[in-house]
Amino acid sequence: MSTTIPSGKNIERKWYVLDAEGQTLGRLASQAASILAGKLNPLYTPYIDMGDHVIVINAEKIVVTGQKAQQKMYRRYTGFPGGLREEGFTKLLARRPEKIAEEAIKGMLPKSKLGRQMATKLKVYKGTEHPHKAQQPVAYGA
Repeated sequence: MSTTIPSGKNIERKWYVLDAEGQTLGRLASQAASILAGKLNPLYTPYIDMGDHVIVINAEKIVVTGQKAQQKMYRRYTGFPGGLREEGFTKLLARRPEKIAEEAIKGMLPKSKLGRQMATKLKVYKGTEHPHKAQQPVAYGA
């Protein structure tokens, strides 16, 4: 009896839909990150991208607990001296809710070429509509 080692070719990738409505940000992000990394696959190999595609809908209805809504800050640097820009959770949720979910999920993936490749399979949308009906996505957990 020998161990099967996948080559990374001929991987059948599924499409999953995660509904963020009423879900806690961290719990949603950890679920999505494990799907993107391929940890649900019985042939999971840490150095091969075995993950499936993830579609997150209702990003504007995501929830955080405690005082995080008032205290959490999102920072980015413009590249110029004094160019650090900060924005609070509530303002970013109103302006661009997809960015909150994307950052949380990408933060739970490996910080390498492999992690960036996994992150390309993530799609986050505000509202319930998404343009991936042709891929026949399945609701995660159903």
